[in-house]
Amino acid sequence: MNIAVIFAGGSGLRMHTKSRPKQFLDLNGKPIIIYTLELFDNHPQIDAIVISCIESWIPFLEKMLRKFEINKVVKIVPGGDSGQDSIYNGLCAAEDIAGGKDVTVLIHDGVRPLISEDTITDNIKKVNECGTCITCVPATETFIVKQPDDTLEIPSRGNSLIARAPQSFHLTDIIGAHRRALAEGRHDFIDSCTMMSYYGYKLGTIIGPMENIKITTPTDFFVLRAMVKVHEDQQIFGL
Repeated sequence: MNIAVIFAGGSGLRMHTKSRPKQFLDLNGKPIIIYTLELFDNHPQIDAIVISCIESWIPFLEKMLRKFEINKVVKIVPGGDSGQDSIYNGLCAAEDIAGGKDVTVLIHDGVRPLISEDTITDNIKKVNECGTCITCVPATETFIVKQPDDTLEIPSRGNSLIARAPQSFHLTDIIGAHRRALAEGRHDFIDSCTMMSYYGYKLGTIIGPMENIKITTPTDFFVLRAMVKVHEDQQIFGL
């Protein structure tokens, strides 16, 4: 069983959209999160979708799910005070749905709609092979890591990857790591791969599409609009 856990619970906005969270911004009459959900809803290996959402926006999301015929969403839960807490709420819902079965969960950002069907397939395959999967892209610029003594470490670009999403795991492993973090009073892990690495899990990787960006700034939104136009043109001309 494969469950997508979609994080749509962030409250911080980086665009001038004070009344509308970025995941609900409209593009061609469709909220960004619906573009994201369609990818998982249409994937033959995804059995169910759980969404962790800003509580006050759940009624709107439910309306959009009906409007755009998103059929695999089985539960929407309120987000938490942090991204980590919101994902944990989604994982708990996935645990209820799984009913004790061995489940793979794919944790994904609601504002990351430019992945592909192959990316989802590759995540599921990699978890089956080694237990974890982090979707990455190659580093195209030089990283500089500032050290406590103000010296600079510059990793080799050839060995550097940028972690994106989905980040996928066996449900028992990732929810166990979350519960360890909660027991230790930790609510500050920036993403799932950081948490899993901290608790000693070996992380498998795949290379995903370069356009798999997170829509957080006006520039990101313009890129998304252009990419959606490209995809629509490809469908029209059969490319």
